[in-house]
Amino acid sequence: MRAFASVIQDRCVACGSCVKVCPLGAISVWRGVMAVVDTGRCVGCGKCKQECPAGAITIEKRGETA
Repeated sequence: MRAFASVIQDRCVACGSCVKVCPLGAISVWRGVMAVVDTGRCVGCGKCKQECPAGAITIEKRGETA
């Protein structure tokens, strides 16, 4: 299983808190409107979820195929 962050679009306030705490630089704020996650870089550590004041980030899990 692989984990990654996912942004709930209608909750995101584009504050940038998640961007600041992401150790891999996997999150950016798109056009000042909402955060977006590069799922190829995200390892699902959950730091962004803990930091988000709006509760707009969840950690998703998906299976990997070999």
